[in-house]
Amino acid sequence: METEAHTESLLRINNLSVEFETDEGRLRAVDQVSLSVPRGGTLCLVGESGCGKTVTALSVMGLLPSPGAYIEGGEILFDGMDVLRLDPEHRRLMRGDQLAMIFQEPGTALNPVHTVEKQVAEVLRIHRGLGRRDARDQVVELLRMVGISEPEKRLDAYPHQLSVGMKQRVLIAMALACRPRLLVADEPTTALDVTVQAQILDLLARLQNDMKMSLLLITHDFGIVAGIQSDVAVMYAGQVVELAGVMEIFKNPLHPYTRGLLASIPVYSPGSKRKLSAIPGKVPDLHHLKGGCRFADRCSEAFDRCWIEAPMLYPAGRRRVRCFLLEGKN
Repeated sequence: METEAHTESLLRINNLSVEFETDEGRLRAVDQVSLSVPRGGTLCLVGESGCGKTVTALSVMGLLPSPGAYIEGGEILFDGMDVLRLDPEHRRLMRGDQLAMIFQEPGTALNPVHTVEKQVAEVLRIHRGLGRRDARDQVVELLRMVGISEPEKRLDAYPHQLSVGMKQRVLIAMALACRPRLLVADEPTTALDVTVQAQILDLLARLQNDMKMSLLLITHDFGIVAGIQSDVAVMYAGQVVELAGVMEIFKNPLHPYTRGLLASIPVYSPGSKRKLSAIPGKVPDLHHLKGGCRFADRCSEAFDRCWIEAPMLYPAGRRRVRCFLLEGKN
């Protein structure tokens, strides 16, 4: 889905399906997912842990574990080119250059036995062919760009000598070293306290604007999404269940799951008696899907058809919603 301001996609995912080999047989973790990220714009991919968000991101980056994971169908178009048809070496050269990713958990994403300089400079040497001195100068500028004070003093630091927030800034510097056209940020603020979260999100927004970069932001936190001008894709049990603009999502969520997620956000208001809501039940076991709508067992609005037939993504104005309640409402 695309906003009116961004009518052309840099990244378009069409009907992507990804399966994993498990002891119980094949498990489809991503099922017929279609998404698009506009040039210079943002798409937020939201959902509970295990819904397929990170698997989708790793598919884009060409980082699915092999053997073990298999793309069973679909295409991933980057600037019109299907990257799934590229040979592994071509994809490796694109990764870190035109496409880059910030991984979850900065404490484990950095190599504990290498210095900050070595880890950031490696990207520049591989993709830009810089010598050691030029790479060192670039690393200093990158660290300064991401808000690390006195960057020269951080070059010889090891990850364990940095705060969690500073580790995240180093990861951002690594990802942006070659000024990628697309940045995939997978839960970039999960391990951070609220104040540092805000700083990192502001930093990403500023750098995205400065570099005219596209951003695929993955999160389970609708509170993060609220402050970003973007489209939002909500995932549940491997499928996209709602696609809409961020203001549409917050003002009028249409899928029962989206409504449940928003109702579960803690809101502090003096004197308010609003109770924290929870979605009953649990996510279905993807090994043993019963057919029908995957959210039916947890949905207060489900009716007979929901347990028998799987809904498609129905158009509802400019949005798309995977729910029979929206059938024929466009």
